Amino acid sequence: CVHTESCFIPISEIIAVEETEFNKKHRNIGKWQKMVKPHAFTVYYVKKARNHRWRCSDVTFWCVDEHLCNQWIQELKELLEMQKSRPKQLLVYVNPYGGKRQGKRIYEQKVAPLFSLASISTDVVITEHPNHAKDSLFEVNINKYDGVVCVGGDGTFSEVMHGLIGRMQKDSGIDQNNPKAPLVQCNIRIGIIPERSTDCVCYSTVGISDPVTSALHIIVGDCQPLDVSSVHHNNTFLRYSVSLLGYGFYGDILKDSEKKRWMGPMRYDYSGFKTFLSHHYYEGTISFQPAKHTLGSPRDKDSCRAGCYICKRSEQQLAEQNKECGLKQEEDEEEWKVIKGKFLAINAVNMSCACPRSPKGLSPAAHLADGAADLILVRKCSRFDFLRYLVRHTNQDDQFDFSFVDVYRVKSFQFTSKLSEDNESSITDIGKKRFGQFCRDHPACCCNIANSTWNCDGETLDSSAIEVRVHCQLMKLFARGIEENCKDEATYSQISTEQLL
Repeated sequence: CVHTESCFIPISEIIAVEETEFNKKHRNIGKWQKMVKPHAFTVYYVKKARNHRWRCSDVTFWCVDEHLCNQWIQELKELLEMQKSRPKQLLVYVNPYGGKRQGKRIYEQKVAPLFSLASISTDVVITEHPNHAKDSLFEVNINKYDGVVCVGGDGTFSEVMHGLIGRMQKDSGIDQNNPKAPLVQCNIRIGIIPERSTDCVCYSTVGISDPVTSALHIIVGDCQPLDVSSVHHNNTFLRYSVSLLGYGFYGDILKDSEKKRWMGPMRYDYSGFKTFLSHHYYEGTISFQPAKHTLGSPRDKDSCRAGCYICKRSEQQLAEQNKECGLKQEEDEEEWKVIKGKFLAINAVNMSCACPRSPKGLSPAAHLADGAADLILVRKCSRFDFLRYLVRHTNQDDQFDFSFVDVYRVKSFQFTSKLSEDNESSITDIGKKRFGQFCRDHPACCCNIANSTWNCDGETLDSSAIEVRVHCQLMKLFARGIEENCKDEATYSQISTEQLL
């Protein structure tokens, strides 16, 4: 077997191997003219480009001996069969209405051919109404699938996530309305085929929002655990969150933009500018449990990357903690801290929330699977200072290096607004009995006690008083985390053309 160039291909990144038909075009290529009856096979593989973009490439090997050619094809196919993490059967939900309404076209033209090449069987469901995917996941025989793929915007992914997590809890007899209930992990992976360029989940777990790249991560069977936060109000389950829970600035932007859907994506820029000019602040109380189990901190600049040791270590420590017996409830109560003040923004993020406009995200050192969220408190400040803070999301400066910005790594937190406190919110009453000392803020101006709205992964929550708990590695994605630019080729099992010469 021969090929004109040296080509190293990791076994783990081969997509498919196929016998190749020899035609007249190939016969006219140099040395192949001398072959009486050449035989060939083509290896389709992942080619890594710049900025974490993946593409499907191929290399063809030729030889005179038909038996040798067939032997190579068989050996390579057996190696691919040994890659047990690769999916063979997928359930695919395509939202034809979400985002720019390109989901169906993107799947049919860019994704389906790759799945077919990799011999992946699919059951495709075109969603017809809101919550179609979520409701469907409570009914289907989920055990026949190796993964669930969603094609569309953030809303489609949220539907699939809520449906899958909810299905797991229902099958296990767990009440989602109980904020203290330990949730059952979802072993079925979710694949995200992004339809829009600003999908922060893809950007934070793959490094780019690109449908072909995401499809290839699914094909090679990548697996990235992901923390999920549950949000409750008065012992009632509201939603799950994997990226941003934002009150104040980001909540106001979402609430205002919902009234201007006719503007399309431009509505976020308009509402953002309008919200910045309004400069509303909100008074309330935050109580939280510091995440003492994790090794990192929000300001250590130790970014989460593929194979992150902090996430692996946090998983081990949390597992050890769950095995321990004793007065765990009393210990938890002693760990709570309370802050009371006036805030322009309260953000809790389970990942960096990076996107093309903000390459670092809201919390650059946030980890995907460490069982913690980064809680960012932006206290009342001047409009100019708040602008300085927002600008730092787009450059390399430390966005937490302000006297009015505090950031904590937490495993759970509660918030209640001043308006809810005056109405004797049950959460705050519990907090006041638990702790008696508050860190108070006394600006000279009068208080603005109106409520904001919580932005939960792009969906509004009406309840301002919420209870949030982070569930370590509750779900898994077809991703591997963002890879470093350089990789050690020696860590891969490889085939090369030099072996075939």
